[in-house]
Amino acid sequence: MELLTAVMVIFVGSYVQSSIGFGLAIIAAPLLYFIDPLYVPAPITICALTLSVANAAKFWKSISFAGLKFAILGRIPGTVAGGFLLLWIDQRSLALWLGLSVIVAVGLSLANIMLRPTAPAMFSAGFLSGFMGTSSSIGGPPMALVLQHEENDFIRANMAAFFIVSCLMSLAMLSTVDRFAWPHIQISLPLIPAALLGYWFAMKTLRLISHQRLRTASLILCGIAGCSAVVSYWL
Repeated sequence: MELLTAVMVIFVGSYVQSSIGFGLAIIAAPLLYFIDPLYVPAPITICALTLSVANAAKFWKSISFAGLKFAILGRIPGTVAGGFLLLWIDQRSLALWLGLSVIVAVGLSLANIMLRPTAPAMFSAGFLSGFMGTSSSIGGPPMALVLQHEENDFIRANMAAFFIVSCLMSLAMLSTVDRFAWPHIQISLPLIPAALLGYWFAMKTLRLISHQRLRTASLILCGIAGCSAVVSYWL
């Protein structure tokens, strides 16, 4: 039953991310943490990597490598900082950090902030994405905030391309702090087909569902999950 729930969570998260450019980790991390803390962050990062490869291949022509280089440069120190955070906090504190990360991510997504993908903005977003992504697997919102006013295909393509590099960085860092090993790979294997199925289903139904309604429903679910994770810290 727990495995089936985990598979369904990854499917829904992958569907959302393939539709709006991000969302897999925001949806999956707090829910899967309750099932088994082993799912966070490495297995979710593996699923995000798989999904990002599929999305980057689909929207390849819309990728802007010139802009992404600044985000990737910022991602490097952010990844290192996120890895060291995992050495410092315990599992119970990780639940609190996870919940707060989700709540902040939802707040950033709802904020009416006008940002443009300038070099400083991309570097800063890359750093925050690296820090949050490595420590909690939730690295999408900072990048999504900077890219939110671009065209949909541009957002999907460049978020996916960035996630490929960032997920590889995170996994490398997680392996050095003993948070990415064979048990994490084993628990990830049943989730990878669910991630690809979510991508496939999104591609088939992309134009049938309102982008705004899907985004709103996702943010509501994320807010509930984030608050639950914070509450669990005090119980």
